[in-house]
Amino acid sequence: MRLTKLTHACVRLQKDDRTLVIDPGTLTKEADALEGADAILITHEHVDHLDSDRMRAALDERPDLEIYTCRAVADLLSGLRTRVLGDGDAVTIAGFDVAVVGEKHEVVHPDVPPVDNIGFFIDETVFHPGDAFTVPERPVPTLLVPTNAPWMKNTEMIAYLREIAPERAYSVHDGLVNDVGRWLIDNNLGGEGKQQGKDFRRLAPGESLEL
Repeated sequence: MRLTKLTHACVRLQKDDRTLVIDPGTLTKEADALEGADAILITHEHVDHLDSDRMRAALDERPDLEIYTCRAVADLLSGLRTRVLGDGDAVTIAGFDVAVVGEKHEVVHPDVPPVDNIGFFIDETVFHPGDAFTVPERPVPTLLVPTNAPWMKNTEMIAYLREIAPERAYSVHDGLVNDVGRWLIDNNLGGEGKQQGKDFRRLAPGESLEL
């Protein structure tokens, strides 16, 4: 499987001639983010993960394209072809085995109830949790770990990495930071990887690797 990191929380996964795109939101600046996509997976409704206008334009151009997401996002995309998934579901999407893990976003504000958020575990290899510290009940070889957000702090990222103990962890949710913030992510994520003896790091937008 080939993983390509795009801006912020978006990734492309390719296997054979099939492609999944996860969370192409408004911070995903790559114009070709959806090029060749067989399906789009969206973890939750926040605009940095969901670009409704892009979704509508993509489905206008590609009537065969499907979106897999939670009920709240499907409601927002009313009229588009979506399939609603929830915690515990297991489906095959474009030749990928996808297990759905998680139900709610991490708390952003004490007065605001958390929105629905589902994570996607692809081919028992890559787990994208969305905006949550969800822990699957199975080993996670590759974790797409959130590294910067209003709802988290660095100690929580480290605790999450230690609880899951993946072989590889790559930064997502990093589109809000400047050069100094990226330097901090590199040091904190890389330092924890060194301590665990694992490959933990930030990929630059557009960077790919084989899993």
